[in-house]
Amino acid sequence: MKFNGFTQEDFQVFTINGLEDRMTAIQEQIRPKLDYLGDHFAPTLSASTGMEMFYHVAKHARRSVNPPDDTWVAFANNKRGYKQHPHFQIGLWETHVFIWFAMIYEAPKKVEFGKKVEENADKIRSMIPGHFVWSGDHTKPDATPFSSLSQDEFIALSERVQKVKKAELLCGLHLDRDTVVRLNGDEFIQEVNSAFETLLPLYKMN
Repeated sequence: MKFNGFTQEDFQVFTINGLEDRMTAIQEQIRPKLDYLGDHFAPTLSASTGMEMFYHVAKHARRSVNPPDDTWVAFANNKRGYKQHPHFQIGLWETHVFIWFAMIYEAPKKVEFGKKVEENADKIRSMIPGHFVWSGDHTKPDATPFSSLSQDEFIALSERVQKVKKAELLCGLHLDRDTVVRLNGDEFIQEVNSAFETLLPLYKMN
């Protein structure tokens, strides 16, 4: 397939009522695009990380009642899964696209990673732009721009991931839907590529 970017109709999938109908729309409309992005970026990320990266498109298999509010493709150095590993993601909520580097609660190394973030807080501040966002919970659409986080708040985020079992640490870029639908396929890929390059030092810290 040719990837032409995301459309308003792709974002509107998340307004469809009912698990079955929304899942059908995700599978038919969005999943082929996520597969394309997975196939495109897995070799790129393998080259830049120095490790073979595999892509995993969200299947939402555990859901039996509530339809998913977002969907994504994740990239990790593991063929079987990504949740226990530091990984990258590209995905959509109804309001925006997210491009993440993520260390979520299933990852055994998240405590050590939180310590490294705390120890390197100044360095990270100089590497990651202010318009990039941070989150402590991948299940929520909200995130905080780095420019809005004081150094104490940023360190508190890194401490929380060390102490709270369910805490997570994600850093990346949010692109609102109106921005995204104006991008053609090549422009979107360029945005993601640039974001991944910015996030690469965080991946290499783990």
